[in-house]
Amino acid sequence: MVKINGEDVDAAGISVEEYLGKAGFRVGTVAVELNEVIIHKEAYSATVLKDGDVMEIVRFMGGGA
Repeated sequence: MVKINGEDVDAAGISVEEYLGKAGFRVGTVAVELNEVIIHKEAYSATVLKDGDVMEIVRFMGGGA
């Protein structure tokens, strides 16, 4: 299991890029931290998630008052 944004997800063995696509994220609109290290977008396809990993996905949003 991989903890993603605080929830356990069965995502071990797939790449960050693959997970983002399956979860409906657009790569250009998110930042990913894996085990407390920011992952560069160029590395998403080569970075494979493992059991015990902790990933945080941050989506940029516009708006304001």
